[in-house]
Amino acid sequence: MPELPEVETVMRGLAAVLQGRTLVRAATHRAGMRWPFPEGLARRLTGARVEGFRRRGKYMLMRLSGGDSALIHLGMSGRMVARPARANAPPPAHEHLLLETDDGQVVGFVDPRRFGSVDLVPTAAEDAHRLLAGMGPEPLEAGFTAPLLSAALAGKRTPVKAALLDQRVVAGLGNIYVAEALFRAGISPRRLAHTIPGARAARLVPAIKAVLEEAIAAGGSSLRDYVQADGELGHFQDRFQVYDREGAPCPLCPGPPGCGGVSRIVQSGRSTLFCARTQR
Repeated sequence: MPELPEVETVMRGLAAVLQGRTLVRAATHRAGMRWPFPEGLARRLTGARVEGFRRRGKYMLMRLSGGDSALIHLGMSGRMVARPARANAPPPAHEHLLLETDDGQVVGFVDPRRFGSVDLVPTAAEDAHRLLAGMGPEPLEAGFTAPLLSAALAGKRTPVKAALLDQRVVAGLGNIYVAEALFRAGISPRRLAHTIPGARAARLVPAIKAVLEEAIAAGGSSLRDYVQADGELGHFQDRFQVYDREGAPCPLCPGPPGCGGVSRIVQSGRSTLFCARTQR
């Protein structure tokens, strides 16, 4: 599933195409995706001007002139693909929503697995939407600090990796970037969350921010179905230090007879990659 950097990259690509434009046509090619589309979605989008965008966690909010925001989630395999409008052109396979602008551009929501979703919410009440309510702080905002993370983790007796994947603790983090941030901070993913507050949180917060900022600059990580809005691939996967590198040498360990390389364990049914020597 696309994580915060991928969603941020897609949102920036959409803003470049859609912001300030009027949607002269909207069309749905099925009744819904993960959930049914809101009633009259195409009609309510047609004629609206796109005023701006906001990301909340792994969700995109496209703010419209009529006072609503389109809440978009990419799901497991969703892509927002921009292309020039062509008269009578059939929609691409697995395209479920089409938006056409007044300057002749089309954006299609393509999702083969249909785990993505689109909803409408009043812009003034975005954070009250059932999918956003209760979400934790944005890790790239100035308010995400070591004391804030320390307070969120205090008393939690789950592994720190599981705690960081909880969207109520921090918004937008997923398996890839939690693994990379814990490695940079030198913290074992098996360490219990209640032991992180204090000095470890002071290392972890800047590690989270740094890995997310670098991933956004690289266009995200292109694994499986993910591509940017212009069809280009992100390339942060070329910089992974532990994720997807099971058995590879740890970048921080001294070589033989150093550690046994990047290790893989399973936590809560998901793979965790880390260095057992440098992460404590």
